[in-house]
Amino acid sequence: MSEWWTYRLSDFLLFSPRTWHRLFELYHAWLWPAQPLVLLLGVGLLFALWRGAPWAPRACCLALATAWAWVAWAFHLQRYAAINWAATWFALAFAFQAVLMLALAWLSASGPARRSPTGFALLIGAVTLMPVLGVACGRPWQEAEVFGLTPDATVLGTLGFLLVQVHGGRSRALAAWPWLIPLMWCGVGGATLFALELPWAGLLPLAGLAAVIAGLARRY
Repeated sequence: MSEWWTYRLSDFLLFSPRTWHRLFELYHAWLWPAQPLVLLLGVGLLFALWRGAPWAPRACCLALATAWAWVAWAFHLQRYAAINWAATWFALAFAFQAVLMLALAWLSASGPARRSPTGFALLIGAVTLMPVLGVACGRPWQEAEVFGLTPDATVLGTLGFLLVQVHGGRSRALAAWPWLIPLMWCGVGGATLFALELPWAGLLPLAGLAAVIAGLARRY
């Protein structure tokens, strides 16, 4: 029996890298042509947030709730679960996050978004950079991470939104809860990408760390 310290992350994968890439290819083929439409919606909401539209934060909450629910069902439960038994639990976590985002939309007061450089940087990265990241690293576009349709880009955008979201009134009691699952996914998703030896594997953990630092700096 090998000693535990001789194992690598890749030894714990339940699927091959080829299977992972094929999963994304089939998922995007099934979704087409939803990807450009979702990206246009994301860019529109990002622009409205940047311009300070008072309705934009609540609209983003509703859009993110829809995205988390979609990824829970269409990606984790319907596809990822076929190659990874843990994906069923991922689906439950993403569904719970969708409920939290709905509650945040319901309880938050209307008003312009907070001017957080880190928050907007994460949002821009999720909406505009994540789809081309894989292509820039030599992967085909059919494996792209698309905000609102795949887990990592949706998590990245959510962290950015939570930094620009202004909490008021009844939403203050809920403020910490929507952070938990995105930050946990930064670890889970990052570990998976490290095991697959993908060049952007460190992006999610670094984004989670940056979001935590920015969030703590905002409070003190």
